[in-house]
Amino acid sequence: MGRSGAVPGDMVKRMRVVLCDDHAIVRAGIRALLEREADLAIVGEASSGLEAVELAQALQPDAMLLDLSMPGGNGLDAIARIRSLAPRCRILVLSMHVAPEFVRPALRAGAHGYLVKGSGLGDLLRAVRTVAQGGQYLGSDVAAIVAEDVIAADEREDDLDRLTPREREVLQLVAEGQTNRLIALRLGLSPKTVDSHRTNLMRKLGLHDAQGLTRFAVRRGLVSPE
Repeated sequence: MGRSGAVPGDMVKRMRVVLCDDHAIVRAGIRALLEREADLAIVGEASSGLEAVELAQALQPDAMLLDLSMPGGNGLDAIARIRSLAPRCRILVLSMHVAPEFVRPALRAGAHGYLVKGSGLGDLLRAVRTVAQGGQYLGSDVAAIVAEDVIAADEREDDLDRLTPREREVLQLVAEGQTNRLIALRLGLSPKTVDSHRTNLMRKLGLHDAQGLTRFAVRRGLVSPE
């Protein structure tokens, strides 16, 4: 279980922060840096995602600095639970990983910020304060990844815009697992016409099967991934 720090008399005037990292020396270093600031107070430490969830629920802090890669309950799995159990707690991921396969899942899970370990003290303080006060903060390397995703989303929007309203209806129903016969009944079309729409969809989107159409529809938010 993580340990909670002492509560100073002026705690209510400070932004209350919990540190979560499985390396004690890393937590000690961050604590030493942040505790120099009059407006920040470290109120707890955790060494796993499970402990982070417990402390977030118990302490209801303003912010949590959370590593992603930890044994005994990783940070990524903890993000959604923390947001549910401690809705006022803002989450800043502090990770050694800057690859898209780490950044994207963390932001999708609900992290409010992402900073790479090794960033300067000024960046760390700005990130903590920005997130704790309700904003979002992305380190420069992370911001570049998000910008690439926005550009890619714009390109996918062009793909979607090329579809006719009827083709969009067929796409959604295909992604929902409907057969040509059921789609035909639903839309008042013949199965042959539905098959023609599916062929046009795959040609326009550069896809080759129903699974590809489904993945495209999920990425575009036309259907739920569940």
